[in-house]
Amino acid sequence: MPIRTNRGRAAVYRRLWGWPLRSPRHLVTTIVGVVVLVTTISVVIPNAIKPRPNGGTAGTTSTVTTGSGGGNQVGVLPTVTSTPLPTKAPSPTPAPTSAPVNANAQLRADMWVDAFSRFEPGKTTKEQWLAGLEEHTSDEMFPRLQSVDPANVPAVIDQAVKPIKSFTDSAEFEAKLEDGRLIVTVAKLPEGWVVTDWTKVG
Repeated sequence: MPIRTNRGRAAVYRRLWGWPLRSPRHLVTTIVGVVVLVTTISVVIPNAIKPRPNGGTAGTTSTVTTGSGGGNQVGVLPTVTSTPLPTKAPSPTPAPTSAPVNANAQLRADMWVDAFSRFEPGKTTKEQWLAGLEEHTSDEMFPRLQSVDPANVPAVIDQAVKPIKSFTDSAEFEAKLEDGRLIVTVAKLPEGWVVTDWTKVG
């Protein structure tokens, strides 16, 4: 039956407070219970309010802060090295434009072939042979002629030098040899039309 009077409640409280003092066993039990209660409270409460490992307290939402560190950190995008785009390929060199044979180119080819075939063993020296070719030959090709033994130069059997290709700034001519053909290239340089190449064919 519930206690409805203050006097009854006071009697109950006196019995509760007086219980530990009734015997040594009650006192020891009460002390042990108090120690256990205090120990439990001292362990549970700090753990309940201890911050979480991610830096936030219980019940709060942690945020990831991105820094300027390396690309392995959480929330940091890896550094991407940009590769330069290939440059545009140069435009192909336009093909030379065909044109009628230039009169100066034809004359230069005729004079060069004539000087080339004028070597006579025992009568003409190599220096004389080269002197006759030098004014008709480009500076780049003349050293090549200096390495040639004129005694081995095939004789030209047909002095008629015929054009086989002609462009605005160069032309190719052909002369017949005793054992093939002589192809001569004439080009227009700052100093004028000169022979820039020659080849024995056949």
